[in-house]
Amino acid sequence: MTILDNELSTEERRQRALYNALSNELDLFLIDHALVDSFRKFKRAKVPYPFVEKRELKPRGKVSGFENSLINSFIVIFAEDVIPPEMKKHIRYFDNNKVNKENLDELKLTGKSFADRFQTQMKYFEKNQFYQLLRALLPVDYSLLIQKDNLAKQKNRFLLSHFHVRIDCLIDNSAEALGRQLRYISKDLYENGEGYAQDMVEKLFEYYSFHHTVAGRRTAALQAAEFLKQAEFKSTIYVSSSESRTLTRITDREVNKFALVQLDKKTIKEIKQHHNGDPEFEKKFIVSRDKGYGIAIFQVTYSRNEHSKPPTDGKLREVKSDLQWLRIRNQLLMPKPGSLDSRPIRYQIIYDQQDPLS
Repeated sequence: MTILDNELSTEERRQRALYNALSNELDLFLIDHALVDSFRKFKRAKVPYPFVEKRELKPRGKVSGFENSLINSFIVIFAEDVIPPEMKKHIRYFDNNKVNKENLDELKLTGKSFADRFQTQMKYFEKNQFYQLLRALLPVDYSLLIQKDNLAKQKNRFLLSHFHVRIDCLIDNSAEALGRQLRYISKDLYENGEGYAQDMVEKLFEYYSFHHTVAGRRTAALQAAEFLKQAEFKSTIYVSSSESRTLTRITDREVNKFALVQLDKKTIKEIKQHHNGDPEFEKKFIVSRDKGYGIAIFQVTYSRNEHSKPPTDGKLREVKSDLQWLRIRNQLLMPKPGSLDSRPIRYQIIYDQQDPLS
């Protein structure tokens, strides 16, 4: 269970403040890499970009896409502290996948050994070359791990410590842990039969905003998020899926999804003129143009309701598959990564609304 801010020491509060600030920076980079860079790859290949449909962003929405190599896919784990040795059973990182010259030499990235250009300082978050290293390692299978540097004695410091990090958890174990936390089961996942256990597994996926039919990276991401809930420190899981065409960010408080949307000239004009919009919308929000449309970044924030939180009375209850566990708390158009002084714009389109900017 994550320790609350007011329960931290002064030094720990400084560490958390730095972690939160770096998380904001990482958000911008990974949104740009997962969405905008992928869109540019489609344009260069002269292939239509598969925009996400609104129904796919609804809670329990089923994705209708398919795997596409032009989309930048990855998992990144960003931990506020050092992941302890006892957690390596499920978050598997060791000396042979540590970010160092010897291990990188075996990757042969981009047709040439990245080790030839690698310098140790590149793996530290505060260095200018950090994102160069991160971009080079994002295509590597499995997950990247960014965590606190446990060797830094004089200051809080974060580094890209490991690549090719496997998430080795059983779905049943994750569903069982969540079921006990939320009081849908008392001890064992199968205590109420296989049908009930399957309902709990499907609800595990819904808890993290995914349809239960997803596999691969999104399954690994939710397993990592569920397992890391045991830790006292904060963690953020980023997963970009080529099938879903979204970037999902999972924190201890909420789930966010980012996707690209098309805006026609009429819509852009309305946003520029609306009192909740921005007169400089095109300059600050449009990341690209395609066939007469402006392309912008759209964010959906999901929050959990009474069915996906521990009951206030602590009593055992029954899981009901027809009850939704998430609701959409916010829908926003995001400024493009370089527009640091611009605020997001409310843009409610998933459920039809007369004035989406209200």
